[in-house]
Amino acid sequence: MSRISVRGLAVASATAVTTVGAVVGVASGAEQGGSTEAVEPAGTTTLLADIPEGQQVQQASLTEQVLAQSDAADTTARQSAEQAARVQAAKDAAAKKKAADEAAAKAREEAASRGDARASFPVQASYSIAEVQAMAKQIVGSGQYFCFSNIVEHESGWRYTATNASSGAYGLVQALPGSKMASAGADWQTNPATQIKWGLNYMNSRYGSPCGAWQFWQVNHWY
Repeated sequence: MSRISVRGLAVASATAVTTVGAVVGVASGAEQGGSTEAVEPAGTTTLLADIPEGQQVQQASLTEQVLAQSDAADTTARQSAEQAARVQAAKDAAAKKKAADEAAAKAREEAASRGDARASFPVQASYSIAEVQAMAKQIVGSGQYFCFSNIVEHESGWRYTATNASSGAYGLVQALPGSKMASAGADWQTNPATQIKWGLNYMNSRYGSPCGAWQFWQVNHWY
């Protein structure tokens, strides 16, 4: 059996490693003339047994540090991704709320523009011009109120009991005869809201809208 002596230690064979722990080969030797010569590895190659135990521990400690740093980097990256996701979610929620608010506002504007012919008001013994105009704004809507107002101003001066002595036309919109407005309500003689609803329906049916009626009125001075 062959034997070699490395740094005075007798071993059958050993794995050679570099000074930083990389495996590079196997040491071997042969007896010559009954004497054993010490064999030294070439270059900086040493045997695993030659690496001091302290350095082996230090190497393991460095490995643990690298793994710990890698884990910390992964945790930081995950936390950054989660934070970015939360920020984006907040932005998306704000954008959706803004869009919803804008849509609601637009719907309110459109509703106000169209008006509400079904609106109801408390019955009173009498109504001021300001009260009658407020009713008209709600029933007719802002989109057509200007035209409706112009016609009423010329026809009755916003007096819901106005009567044309020669023709018998009656009310805000001077219906002829006034009894036509009974189709909108039996209280057509005393309730301006009933007269406004009838007048709006008449203008829409005959001219398409109060503004269409106002255009015709400006040319003919009647409608």
